[in-house]
Amino acid sequence: MKKIFAIIAAAMLTAKVHAQFTAQRTTVTANRAGDNWYVGINGGVATPMVKFDNPATGATDWGGFMKGFAPSAGLRIGKNLTTVFGLAADAKVIFEADEKSGLKRKTFIDATRVSLLGTFNLSNLFAGYNGEPRIFEVIALAGPGWMHGFGSDVKENAVVGTAALDLALNFGEEKQWQLYLEPAVNFMLLGWEGSRSIKNDFKFDQRCGSWQLSLGLNYKFMNSNGSHNFKVEKIRNQAEIDALNAQINNLRTELGAQLSDAEAKLAEAQQAISDLKAELAACQARPVQTIVHETKTENILQPMVIFRQGKSTIDPAQYASIEMVAKYMRNHKDAKVIVRGFASPEGNAELNQKLSEARAASVKTALVNRYKIASERITVEGMGATDKISEENDFNRVAMFIDTTK
Repeated sequence: MKKIFAIIAAAMLTAKVHAQFTAQRTTVTANRAGDNWYVGINGGVATPMVKFDNPATGATDWGGFMKGFAPSAGLRIGKNLTTVFGLAADAKVIFEADEKSGLKRKTFIDATRVSLLGTFNLSNLFAGYNGEPRIFEVIALAGPGWMHGFGSDVKENAVVGTAALDLALNFGEEKQWQLYLEPAVNFMLLGWEGSRSIKNDFKFDQRCGSWQLSLGLNYKFMNSNGSHNFKVEKIRNQAEIDALNAQINNLRTELGAQLSDAEAKLAEAQQAISDLKAELAACQARPVQTIVHETKTENILQPMVIFRQGKSTIDPAQYASIEMVAKYMRNHKDAKVIVRGFASPEGNAELNQKLSEARAASVKTALVNRYKIASERITVEGMGATDKISEENDFNRVAMFIDTTK
């Protein structure tokens, strides 16, 4: 018995050292009270370890190894406390045993045995745990139990011990099922007296021992970590942490540069809007100009559309001038206008002529499509380059409106 306790103590010490070593590399997710439980069923057969007393003659010549058999069925409920160590309660009923098994009784159920077993996952103990169970594992079990027989001529209660080895196969999508083959040895610690004449003290006695072979199936319940087994989180070393921090700092630097560039572009756009608003205000503040030709005086409407250098597209801010002319034409149903486009004197004369025509055409398009003014009420003329409208070239790149109804 002392040897058994020594073996268990050595295994627990080894498991503790291994767990400390493993903790330097990985951390197992929290094991809550409701985590890592399993339930299973098993069935098997036991045979006496050696011959024992013949109930008829008293001689030790009855039964023996492979001479008598006692079938059993059981229920097992357990919890894995760590990746190596766990506890399990195992309840078995022994029924229809033959006489040479030593457990034959007059009832269908000859005996019951309830055991509390410590479990030691030897695969994880010596090879570590990498986040999920292996397909094949070796698990040692050992612990005391209570046995009750249903006879009438002997003391029917006994303290027993069990030592076993599970050859386990884990399967299922998340390895939630475990099929195991379990060879075991059962022995009497404090036994019933009577026909077997076992002394009433703690002593291993082979005459009341048996070899047992069982086949079992366990189901592991879902845990709080979202799986049916332990999960591990890898602990990164300092070099990995420093590398990750460097990546974060580089990303912050890049993001800061991109943000500064975006802010600069936004400021530039806001300045351009302010400039356009200023140009529009200056344009709207200018008095109506009257240009005198040799033959007649033209009625120039006050609003003008200002264009950027070399462009014939209308800036958003310039639609306010076009809208004013559109409103005038809606209020005066007989009004007709000429849209004259101009270019500043820089550049090629032919190019400036085409640019002035394009500017006048884009303004007419806006009046027709956007403000629904009839096309026949609008005439366009490209006037080419000029420096007569303003001393500033920026105000010579315009389209102006001539009212031809007067």
